[in-house]
Amino acid sequence: MSPQRHSPGRIAGIDFGTVRIGIALSDPDRTIASPYENYTRRGTDQDRRRMVRLVEEEGVALFVVGLPVHLDGRESSKSIEARRFGAWLAEVTGVPVEFFDERFTSHEAEQLLLGAEMTSKRRKRRLDMVAAQVLLAAYLESGSQHPDEPGALDD
Repeated sequence: MSPQRHSPGRIAGIDFGTVRIGIALSDPDRTIASPYENYTRRGTDQDRRRMVRLVEEEGVALFVVGLPVHLDGRESSKSIEARRFGAWLAEVTGVPVEFFDERFTSHEAEQLLLGAEMTSKRRKRRLDMVAAQVLLAAYLESGSQHPDEPGALDD
């Protein structure tokens, strides 16, 4: 689905992890992606409260969850986990969720952070949210996010 078919508001890019979740946000016009936060998971109740608060505080109208797929495009066991998380996220927040191919986002984020001449400790602290930013930027740049177009991985 294209962002225009959803209600107005920001898009949150999610780099899903079992320990940490990288979060990036678009601007209200949905043209720029910025790193927002690395959220360390704390259990179902606290995770739910954080995601609901994110929606309320930032006006999130759509989540884009990175879908880890193999180089040939086949889904992986991590894809199943990401899809489960996306379903949970939609259920607890009431906000639609789309999935988007996240191949190479972590690598690209690492390269961006290396170019920023940060210490390895600072790079590691920012990696997940920058990976979410790379994912969200690719989603926004794809123009229209229809399931039949490259990159979009809807249900």
